[in-house]
Amino acid sequence: MLSLVIIGIRLEQQCGFVRIGIIYLLSGIGGSILSSLFIQRNISVGASGALFGLLGAMLSELITNWSIYTNKVCALLTLLVIVAINLAVGILPHVDNFAHIGGFLTGFLLGFVLLPRPQLGWMQRRNLPAGVRVNSKYKAYQYGLGLVSLVLLVAGFTIGLVLLFRGVNGYDHCHWCHYLSCVPTSRWKCDGN
Repeated sequence: MLSLVIIGIRLEQQCGFVRIGIIYLLSGIGGSILSSLFIQRNISVGASGALFGLLGAMLSELITNWSIYTNKVCALLTLLVIVAINLAVGILPHVDNFAHIGGFLTGFLLGFVLLPRPQLGWMQRRNLPAGVRVNSKYKAYQYGLGLVSLVLLVAGFTIGLVLLFRGVNGYDHCHWCHYLSCVPTSRWKCDGN
């Protein structure tokens, strides 16, 4: 809940509650789809996939709007460390890291689609001299990242849902993926999901 308060409030203030609500909801669904493909014999509940979606959206928002940040490297490293620590916690038993990964990827892609910021000149275009024009609201790379992300997102959801409804077990196609969710040690054993 603390993560939701810290991350959610910051993103909501910057981008609006509708866009962040869409990212939160779709990231939760994306995390649940990936989790259901791999962890079929257990029930997984919680909002962690959606929270990781907000982290993914923050990362893509940072990449998309790189030019407006003053402390770019610090923000990027802080965000990557937070994600890495939370994913590392996911290798403990009974923590659904597949929901985390699916939510993060969904939020990352949705961030490119929903969170680009207009060029600086676009917002002040009424105050510019008559001869100065701003051609586009967004930069070309923002359009490109948004389009590629939208295609990947639709393809990912479609393929994931088709595989899910066909009853495909993700472990049959990825034999090492069980280590993404639980790493056995001398202190605990993984149940084999």
